Amino acid sequence: MAGPVQAETPTLNATPTLNATPTLSPAELIPASPQIAATSYLVMDAETGEILLSDKEDEQFAPASLTKMMTSYIVEYELAKGNISKDDLVLISEKAWRTEGSRMFVREGTQVKLIDLLQGIIIQSGNDASVAVAEHIAGSESAFADLMNQHAGLLGMKNTYFRNATGLPADQHMSTARDLALLARAIIRQFPENYPIYSEKYFTYNEIRQPNRNRLLWRDDSVDGLKTGHTEEAGYCLVASAKRDDMRLISVVLGTSSEEARAQETQKLLAYAFRYYRTHKLYDGGTPLNTATVWGGQGGDVRLGLAESLAVTVPRGQTDQLEAALDVDRVIEAPVVQGQEYGRVRVTLNGETVREVPLVALEDVAEGGLLKRIWHSIVLFFLSLIG
Repeated sequence: MAGPVQAETPTLNATPTLNATPTLSPAELIPASPQIAATSYLVMDAETGEILLSDKEDEQFAPASLTKMMTSYIVEYELAKGNISKDDLVLISEKAWRTEGSRMFVREGTQVKLIDLLQGIIIQSGNDASVAVAEHIAGSESAFADLMNQHAGLLGMKNTYFRNATGLPADQHMSTARDLALLARAIIRQFPENYPIYSEKYFTYNEIRQPNRNRLLWRDDSVDGLKTGHTEEAGYCLVASAKRDDMRLISVVLGTSSEEARAQETQKLLAYAFRYYRTHKLYDGGTPLNTATVWGGQGGDVRLGLAESLAVTVPRGQTDQLEAALDVDRVIEAPVVQGQEYGRVRVTLNGETVREVPLVALEDVAEGGLLKRIWHSIVLFFLSLIG
């Protein structure tokens, strides 16, 4: 009685085909993916989260300074919560000042604006700046690392463990291409007001001007982030993002042989994915897709739709093969709460499910009067005997 029923599905933003065995035209042919000289790599659609190309995406490797994406993410998270301010003056400890590796060149005992430290982390890959903000937010770098791991869990970074805020070599300090892509996606989507920092080519502090180490910012106008990394153990790494037309991609390459190699291998991934894949928006969030009967409610019906916009990533030329179906709960009883799930939307491509998302109530429906509820209960009882 409570099982879903197939409902009439609103038209997709692409005309579905009824051809059971579609044939590809020459325009739809896709070559084999490029050979990538990296120990691990991945390309993800930033909107849908779909992985288009990957190799060893769940294998753990040392992330080097890609770690600082989580450091900057937490700074941006705390800023959004109002717990800290960009104008906060951060006291530079001896530990921060003495931290080795790439540096912003802050001075021990001075106070530096938080926004300057955030830029120093993202653009200059400052280890000293990373330790300084870690101490400012959590009291110590070790406490901040615990916070990093909590955020990693919330973001679904299942194979990541942080020991510090910098990415300097440490036992068990590991991540994966998939997890780093998830982190990059969160930075882009959750804090768009701060994302332009990741595309800045230079930052000057203490009269020292340093360039962003992401070479693609100079080579490709569509690339606008995110972070480079390098240690002897990790090799040369790069998490990049690019937007062309209405499609944004995130790429990760780990363990390449040089700065030039990480840039070139990233270019290969982005060029292939942009050329042969498309992001296709199907439905807007909040748009009614179906109207269902509410038993025992003040109103007779409830509008059902999606909490957020629904898009899919498909190979070029195959959007016409997309089909969607709504599975709506057979019985919906009052009270109905806006946002509560009452079915599923399933999108298929050539018979294979590519996305499945909840179908939710777009409005509240309160309980009706006592007599109406009693009558509807009687009707539902007899309907259950029938079906």
